[in-house]
Amino acid sequence: MVEIRMEYQGNLRVQATHGPSGAMVCTDAPVDNQGRGESFSPTDLVATALGSCVLTVMGIYAERHGIDLRGTAIRVGKIMSASPPRRIARLEITLECPSDPGLRHTQALETAAHACPVHQSLNPEIEKPMRFVWGERITEAQ
Repeated sequence: MVEIRMEYQGNLRVQATHGPSGAMVCTDAPVDNQGRGESFSPTDLVATALGSCVLTVMGIYAERHGIDLRGTAIRVGKIMSASPPRRIARLEITLECPSDPGLRHTQALETAAHACPVHQSLNPEIEKPMRFVWGERITEAQ
């Protein structure tokens, strides 16, 4: 078990401390929900968790197969629902790899991306389309 301790700081801000490392992150409510938007919101951290998880599991595959993914970037666009209840409705993922490691590896990397623990943990009602840019080649998946 990993424990993360959180403490309310006031003004809709929360400080979280990662038990094993002591690393800290603060959240702030977004401007459209009574906050100042001066840091990640809790739902921003969900989008961040998804993107970093995708890159991590792809990195595990890449290291096992001698593929250099350095410079690979991911963007996650978070869209909140327009009607109550307030929730994440869609997470649009775009991954850009500077080089194309070949069809066999890109298919395996894309499978790994969809199998990341955060992706698997999210409510299935959340749309999670993924767009992969492998050098000049583009693939898309739901």
